[in-house]
Amino acid sequence: MVVAKIDWRQLYNFASRQALLGFCFEGIERLTKEFSEELKQNLMGRDLLMTWMGAAQQIRQQNMKVNAVAGKLYSKFREAGLRCCILKGQGNALMYPNAYSRNPGDIDVWVNASREQITEYAKKHFELGDDIRYQHIETSVDGVPVELHFFPGIMNNPIYNARLQKWFKRNADLQCSNVVSLPDGIGEIAIPTTAFNVVYQLTHLYHHFFDEGIGMRQIIDYYYVVNNDELLAIKDTLQRELKYLGLWKFAGAVMYVLHEALGLSEEKMIVPLDEKRGKLLLAEILEGGNFERHFTKYGHFTQQGMAKKYFLKIWRNMHFVRYYPAEALSEPIFRTWHFFWRMKNKK
Repeated sequence: MVVAKIDWRQLYNFASRQALLGFCFEGIERLTKEFSEELKQNLMGRDLLMTWMGAAQQIRQQNMKVNAVAGKLYSKFREAGLRCCILKGQGNALMYPNAYSRNPGDIDVWVNASREQITEYAKKHFELGDDIRYQHIETSVDGVPVELHFFPGIMNNPIYNARLQKWFKRNADLQCSNVVSLPDGIGEIAIPTTAFNVVYQLTHLYHHFFDEGIGMRQIIDYYYVVNNDELLAIKDTLQRELKYLGLWKFAGAVMYVLHEALGLSEEKMIVPLDEKRGKLLLAEILEGGNFERHFTKYGHFTQQGMAKKYFLKIWRNMHFVRYYPAEALSEPIFRTWHFFWRMKNKK
């Protein structure tokens, strides 16, 4: 029996690296109900159990705090006449069996307005740092990091990015109209539709793959996005969009990871799985952990200073040219352009 062979300490370390402590603890609680006899043969040490339980409780409390801030932000923008939606994060948590088990991060708010309108509003109502990025403005509300997005995501290749931005604009209104309730009546937020998230969250994964990598938490998020029967009716449309936006190959890699690591059935796959690219992606995820903080490959590139990191990133991404030439070759060009753009637009 698999339960009898689980190394609890090893599982804890993996969950910690991948920002999955709450999610995995939820699974352990289910095991105690469904496999109680088997668990008696492989009991978890009391110290580890208490540590893990404490971490899960902290994650629950943090989720409650982030939910409250997300609801507050959504109401604030709506009262100001600005349409918006909350990307990823708290919207993704609503898909989980237990919405409080997902490790929360910052709050990403896509405001459907011009850069000038968003910037002017943000300067009046939020405390901003010196740094401004092409994609978003960074601030914090009640101790929770917040990103105010001019647009949801970006691609390194200028042709595919232009297509993506047009796609975002075309679909913006519907995302800001998709209002849902947060757990325990804490408030309401607008979140993207499932069909939008299939494309948008894939672009987010793709961009982070070339930046500082992605972790299993983001992959589990995407599992819950695509493991949805309503997508079967629009699969042909989704596939055309993925090809047009240059996401087809990466989508195949992600499907392989979802199938191998999480058991996604082939009928739920949005594209055929790509074993070659999928094995590469899975190896990167397992090596690096959440946002690749634990990477030892590529000269520990995520832990280096800015100058050294710049060249190590190029070296890393050159490994991916034969798999994703358009995005890998464009990455250092976009990153260099973005650096000078930030210098020019700094406060």
